[in-house]
Amino acid sequence: MQRRAFLVFAASSAPLALVSLSGCGFALRKAPNFAFTTLYSGLTESSPLGVELRRSLESTGKVKVITDARRLSEAQVILDVLQDQREKVVLSLNSSGQVREFQLRLRFTFRLRTLAGKELIPATEIALQRDISFNESAVLAKEAEETLLYRDMQSDVVQQIMRRLAAVKDI
Repeated sequence: MQRRAFLVFAASSAPLALVSLSGCGFALRKAPNFAFTTLYSGLTESSPLGVELRRSLESTGKVKVITDARRLSEAQVILDVLQDQREKVVLSLNSSGQVREFQLRLRFTFRLRTLAGKELIPATEIALQRDISFNESAVLAKEAEETLLYRDMQSDVVQQIMRRLAAVKDI
């Protein structure tokens, strides 16, 4: 009997929940607006972070990414990559001296400037880290987990860069 009462209450309050959700200002995330339409990036095709950043910028439909240095003069802004580094550090060892835990680190430092040299975003470092346990009996699984963690950190860095680029108002 209590179950039926709950189901009736839930069914009758669902439209009310939808109306209240629309009234609170909830909206799906939209593509950011940028103060520029062309950006030069020196990130190479071999950099997975560079490829994801270029795809994210171009998927907005508002920014064209130029990677050819000969066409640098066409860009409104230049994204200088100062550091793109991945590290794997031992955190702990077991009693026999074997690794028990690693820390994965991703550091990305960049700045944004105009062709004239005006600095729009000063040198900014984004540093992320994730801890991962290690087990010798599951080496392949741990390597796959490490790859997934790096990919997750990379996506997080790209989203942070996108938000910082969108925050630039004047060129």
